[in-house]
Amino acid sequence: MIPTIPKRAFLQAMFLTAAGVVLPKAQALATPRVLVAYFSRTGNTRVIANQIRRARNAALFEINPATPYPEDYQATVAQAAAETESAYLPPLKQIVADIQSYDEVFLGFPIWGMTAPPVIRSFLLAHDLTGKPVVPFVTHGGYGLGNSIGVVEAHAPEATVRRGFSLEADQEKRTLETVSNWLDALPPTD
Repeated sequence: MIPTIPKRAFLQAMFLTAAGVVLPKAQALATPRVLVAYFSRTGNTRVIANQIRRARNAALFEINPATPYPEDYQATVAQAAAETESAYLPPLKQIVADIQSYDEVFLGFPIWGMTAPPVIRSFLLAHDLTGKPVVPFVTHGGYGLGNSIGVVEAHAPEATVRRGFSLEADQEKRTLETVSNWLDALPPTD
């Protein structure tokens, strides 16, 4: 439907335009700028991040450590456990340079050892999220959120951590266990 303009307003605008008066354009309502920052080793969290990006017309930022985690699942589990136990904060490959320009931050990560991966702690400490709503979205292998929300709150104490989303996504672990059980059941070769 095309909006109708009252005749009087139309004539006034025509007169002012003809007289060389330029009326200011109506200011567009500012739309909130949303950032979706995520870390994903297997791709489960990445799928959710991309869905949020599309739904919220958001910017997307993949959190990566400067030195990538191993491809092997068991090696990654061991490294993450050692990093968590020693409170190691892996350096980041890059940071969000203009974090202050975002009004809301969605933060995605998998649960590693009942907590947020060390690289998430690094991300939170490297960015000033003061006054920003932070919305966690978390994937896990069946054990739930662990203390991950507490980690986000502790490492971004001036942010407003909102109720997030979690999803069990244990395909890799389940696949490895299933294949291992199958291999263990095979008779030995001669």
